[in-house]
Amino acid sequence: MNIFMHEFKMSIRSVITWSIALFCLIFVFMSMFNAFASDAELLNEMMSQFPEELLMAFGMTNIDMATVLGFYSLIFTFIQICIAIQAANYGFSLVSVEERDMTADFLLAKPVGRTKILTMKGLSAITGLTLTNLIVWASSFVFINVYRDGRPYEIKTLLLLLLSIVMFQFVFMTVGLLISLLVRRIRNVTPYSMGLAFGTYVLNAFGGMLGEEKLELITPFKHFDPNYIINNASFDFPMMFISLSFIIVSIIASYVLYTRRNIPSAV
Repeated sequence: MNIFMHEFKMSIRSVITWSIALFCLIFVFMSMFNAFASDAELLNEMMSQFPEELLMAFGMTNIDMATVLGFYSLIFTFIQICIAIQAANYGFSLVSVEERDMTADFLLAKPVGRTKILTMKGLSAITGLTLTNLIVWASSFVFINVYRDGRPYEIKTLLLLLLSIVMFQFVFMTVGLLISLLVRRIRNVTPYSMGLAFGTYVLNAFGGMLGEEKLELITPFKHFDPNYIINNASFDFPMMFISLSFIIVSIIASYVLYTRRNIPSAV
């Protein structure tokens, strides 16, 4: 429990920063909804003139900007990018920060097994991500209802969108953790987390543009495509199971690698 509390206290400032940023993002975008919705027909017509490949690259296909969830799906893509960076950042820093600062040997000298150490660290990261998730949930419900101006929307579909965040976070956190254990030493986690988040987003964009389904299979942005969820009021379960397999494989491999890892010493 001391490990959990220590790790959580170390990350609380980051959790607050990401939560405030996402709160402001949702507020700013949803406050513009009425302005967009009033000219939605003109906007939809203008978007229909864009090349389909361009719309696919930015996840804007089959979007009706006059509807609440159609407009929110555009915001949700930006939310996904932010959450991906945050989760990947936590995953990469879970064990690499102590190795970089040469303090890992101090922790491992305690009468606590490596499995428990990694578990407590993981639970701390999950707690931080959950708090950010709750802020996204609350602000989404509040600002959608404040700015929808009486326009109806399917609560079930919105819930599915928000539920997708949980597994989406897990994918980036666990994959980030696994990569950090495969790399000898990470001096700065930010380039890695940004690279993983934007790299998978670009794969999703180019997969849609080029019609390369193989690229889309490895990116969580496609597994939890907001347009698919809104248009079908359901998850894309075959794609979701790919993300689930990423999580399971990453967790198992991370425990195996961490228990066998040669930890650098400060001495």
